[in-house]
Amino acid sequence: MNPNGRFITLEGVDGAGKSTHAVWLTQAIAAAGHPVTATREPGGTPLGERLRELLLNHPMTHDTEALLMFAARREHVEQVIRPALARGDWVVCDRFTDATYAYQAGGHGVSRARIAELEAFVHGDCQPDLTILFDVPPAVSRERLLRAQAAGRTLDKFESEQQAFFERVRAAYLERAAADPQRFRVVDSSRPLERVRRDLQRVLESL
Repeated sequence: MNPNGRFITLEGVDGAGKSTHAVWLTQAIAAAGHPVTATREPGGTPLGERLRELLLNHPMTHDTEALLMFAARREHVEQVIRPALARGDWVVCDRFTDATYAYQAGGHGVSRARIAELEAFVHGDCQPDLTILFDVPPAVSRERLLRAQAAGRTLDKFESEQQAFFERVRAAYLERAAADPQRFRVVDSSRPLERVRRDLQRVLESL
């Protein structure tokens, strides 16, 4: 892979504002003169987008959920992420494998060892250079999701989970961040938008 490329992943519980900030980050990287590929998970490829619809809206066992996440991820890595990094692009990905550890392991109790085996098989040699974790208390996340629902948005099955689920997901994220401080940057996303973006600008400058 081209050493000038960067693989940046964005993580956080639903309602953390991650997807909104993904747009700004992509624009900021492009404005700095770097070629950038913006993508998301689950999704990122035609097959991945079809699997996304199943994963977000259809009931299934938690193990099946994890397997489908990694099936979509394999296509994503091979068809989008690796080629972009090989070109020297900066890749900004809205969720990656940390989300599987947080949601499927932390939230739903799938074995972390099993997820680690799938990770090694699917993309063991393709790992993020930087992961930005947008952190908010579960109560803030829930309040934002309920506001979106009141405004007419239909929540998917993960967004519709109870607060205790989001507490487990957040704890799993923070545990991973504490275990790998060189890769993770934790950003308090409960603050006003402008303050969050100032932090993001400093993170980008550090790269």
